[in-house]
Amino acid sequence: MTPSALPLVSIITPTYNMAKYLTETIESVLSQDYPNIEYIVVDGASTDGSLDILERYQGRLRYFSEPDRGPSDAAWKGFRQARGEIFAWLNADDTFLPGAVRKGVEYFQAHPETDVVYGEGWWIDESGATIGRYPTLPFDAKVLERDCFICQPASFIRATAYRRCELDPSVNRSFDYDLWIRMAKAGISFDAIPQYLANSRMHTGAKTIYERDSVFQASMDLLKRHYGYIPLPWIFGYTAYRLDHRDQFFEPLRYSAWKYLASLPVGLWYNRGKPLRFMTEWLVKGGSELVRRR
Repeated sequence: MTPSALPLVSIITPTYNMAKYLTETIESVLSQDYPNIEYIVVDGASTDGSLDILERYQGRLRYFSEPDRGPSDAAWKGFRQARGEIFAWLNADDTFLPGAVRKGVEYFQAHPETDVVYGEGWWIDESGATIGRYPTLPFDAKVLERDCFICQPASFIRATAYRRCELDPSVNRSFDYDLWIRMAKAGISFDAIPQYLANSRMHTGAKTIYERDSVFQASMDLLKRHYGYIPLPWIFGYTAYRLDHRDQFFEPLRYSAWKYLASLPVGLWYNRGKPLRFMTEWLVKGGSELVRRR
């Protein structure tokens, strides 16, 4: 089959001052063994040499550079220009694994009923060394109410499904989680596959780490907005962070009875409309946790 007969895959990379990782990210896209890729890099007016890197790839990708409101706005702009049948976005510090795009397309071709497919992923550190497996799970809309288990750089979306629930350019933290929730609520179908497709980089400059408080707040706000309730694990994690300021990735979360007790008033405050539900969850989960740790 000729490349033009294969579905066009549009890949968007939003970036801002990510010259340290940008070349590796670009190469992971351009070295894919799938021949029909449209690659668009959306730069937020970087000042760190990113534009020099992008200029070297002229003719192999499209890019534009202008101020934006953050990564979700940049990705949203990129998808607005995309022409493909299948969409993906790869942040400028993440990378595809070999064969990722081909595997995503092959799954869609074999499963025309599927709108979003996501694979396994690895967490990698600043130097590219593997930290561990990204904690993906088989798709379950109920579990999504409690946990974002989809590895975003390992996901592919049919363009028709994306256009039903576009990225919200005003949501700049946990915006992938926001998209998955809205898609699930709209009845868009998800499938997980066991192949490893991407690396998600965790480093001290990642928003998930250095803006930990804001990320917690954003994630809890979107859970409250979409479901009207913030589950105990988020409340406990946020309470623990406020008490010890551990990032809960490089510095793992530490359980203590004091932190658990402190999570009760925090959870009741954030779940003011559903105090009985939270109190019940707190009592049941707290009791089982204390028994487990004895």
